[in-house]
Amino acid sequence: MKKSEYKLDKTHIEIGTASDFDDEVTDILYWQSKTPLERLQALEFLRQAMYNYDPVSERVQRVFETFKR
Repeated sequence: MKKSEYKLDKTHIEIGTASDFDDEVTDILYWQSKTPLERLQALEFLRQAMYNYDPVSERVQRVFETFKR
C-alpha cells in the first residue's frame, strides 16, 4: 500500500464538541455502511498514527549467515 492512501482528507472534517459526536448508533451505522476493505484501511491508518509507524521508511531487519557443510 502506498503512503498516500492514508493521508487525512481535510474536506470531510467536522468541528464540534465531544458530546456532539458521542452517538453510538450513528457510529455503528457509519461503520456498517463501509466495506470490509474500507474498515481495514481505517484500522491500519489508526495503527500507524498510534505507533508513529511509516511503512515506507521502516524495514524489517534481516540477518543472513552462510556456511558450508
